[in-house]
Amino acid sequence: MADSRSVVQGVTKMTPSEAFVETLVSFGVTDMFGIMGSAFMDAMDIFAPAGIRLIPVVHEQGAAHMADGYARSSGRHGVVIAQNGPGISNCVTAIAAAFWAHTPVVIITPETGTMGLGLGGFQEANQLPMFQEFVKYAGHVNNNKRMAEMTARCFDRAVRDIGPTQLNIPRDLFYGEIEVEIPKPLPLERGPGGSHALDEAAQMLAEAEFPVIVSGGGVVMADGVEECRALAERLGAPVVNSYLHNDSFPASHPLWTGPLGYQGSKAAMKLISRADVVLALGTRLGPFGTLPQHGMDYWPKDAKIIQVDADSSQIGLVKKVTVGICGDAREAAVALLDRLEGTTLKCDSSKEQRAAEIQAEKDAWEAELSDWIHERDPFSLDMIAEAEAEEGNWLHPRQVLRELEKAMPPRVMVSTDIGNINAVANSYLRFEEPRSFFAPMSWGNCGYSLPTMIGAKAACPDRPAVAYAGDGAWAMSMVEIMTAVRHDIPVTAVVFHNRQWGAEKKNQVDFYSRRFVADELDNPSFADVARSMGAEGITVDRLEDVGPALTKAIEAQMNDRKTTVIEIMCTRELGDPFRRDALNKPVRFLDKYKDYV
Repeated sequence: MADSRSVVQGVTKMTPSEAFVETLVSFGVTDMFGIMGSAFMDAMDIFAPAGIRLIPVVHEQGAAHMADGYARSSGRHGVVIAQNGPGISNCVTAIAAAFWAHTPVVIITPETGTMGLGLGGFQEANQLPMFQEFVKYAGHVNNNKRMAEMTARCFDRAVRDIGPTQLNIPRDLFYGEIEVEIPKPLPLERGPGGSHALDEAAQMLAEAEFPVIVSGGGVVMADGVEECRALAERLGAPVVNSYLHNDSFPASHPLWTGPLGYQGSKAAMKLISRADVVLALGTRLGPFGTLPQHGMDYWPKDAKIIQVDADSSQIGLVKKVTVGICGDAREAAVALLDRLEGTTLKCDSSKEQRAAEIQAEKDAWEAELSDWIHERDPFSLDMIAEAEAEEGNWLHPRQVLRELEKAMPPRVMVSTDIGNINAVANSYLRFEEPRSFFAPMSWGNCGYSLPTMIGAKAACPDRPAVAYAGDGAWAMSMVEIMTAVRHDIPVTAVVFHNRQWGAEKKNQVDFYSRRFVADELDNPSFADVARSMGAEGITVDRLEDVGPALTKAIEAQMNDRKTTVIEIMCTRELGDPFRRDALNKPVRFLDKYKDYV
């Protein structure tokens, strides 16, 4: 029997469906996510003999998130496909999340047949404009003879342009007879950047007294964590993670200080505020990842900034930079280290002193986190008092997050949804290896964490997989528990059940005199719902049970291939708001609204 993963060689007669599938095999595709549909059924019919597993989902948004998690955890393409029209439009939100995560997801969008375009037929839509803001390249098959060519181009461009691409195929173009040669991947090496800019940056680092490195997502994507570590050790520089890239530097390393941005590390913020030179390695320095936090406007105003990014459009876009380097984060780190070897650095004489200062800031932050058992604003204190008066036990989110942190197994992958408690988790999530932390980044959409973690687990079945979600976001995606159970992709979900849309509710506390509109949630037992879908369900309402519950769930995941939902009953206390920068105290002019200020 022929090897199903071998690719036909030379110019060969085949159908466009065969050309499409053979090109997928050529680019190493073994897994795809989506819902079956007549629009691509001729190709789907031969996925299995080609060695491609189509993983059916409950909702197409989940499929695109799974492709995102698959790509981010593995470093390979993530692939999503669905029925034309509504199946495709359901993917837009998740492709936007992949765009802001710079993930090489290829979304395949079968379209209404060429003879029906413009007639308003069943499930007809103009699908290319749907994704135009969220893909790096959109390929459209306008002739069935170009099927392999356009498929290959979308896969190549997703890697080269570091983001999602769209392959749009009119459904009738899967059929026919063509002669075609199946393309092979055309990998391109990225260099370290321009030699003049690297020389200038190295000189700047050599003259720095207090250099700080921001290690971003580009370091992870370039597999450059070890090179970043070597450069940091040569400089004796504290390393801060860019926002939601807590896996871009090992947390056990003495120079690691934690993440910047929303609900990040005070140690990282205090140390970078002292920098005279900042090396932003593989990060766009996005506005939400450098905003003031914990009452500190910590971004150093007078520091010289060296920004390294593979995308030239991001250099200097958010922060004023002194030197911009358009290059691969890993290769740039190697080039800078080479230039510093054998050179006496100005910061060499203070290495030991800075190491002590770094450790002192980290110790102070860890002590503060350990003592910070609940939120301290008046509203949260009211909610704590209310919880104590109610029947049942309601747990303080920060205590829960600390216990989860302690119980995390080695090599764990964690995804976080959007929401108040998930945002606070940024302070408590630490990782030893890259491709371990997944979040919806600047897109900030709900319903992200569970399907993304299912995709990551599909790519890395040997690693423990944990998804965090609040009860609001959880309700948007929990049906994908059925996907995990049906298709033997075991994950562990932690649901923070606090009966509210907490992130937006905090704005009503701070700006609208606690007039709560549309933020309360009346939920069933999510553990019971999980059991009804074939998973395990655990309800936790005692702090001492948090860690053991996670340990039990991970053991069930890794040893018995069981998916578990851990429902943690939390108080309604709230952390800092997401968007204080975007709100003002209300002003009312009409008499009937003047009491609402």
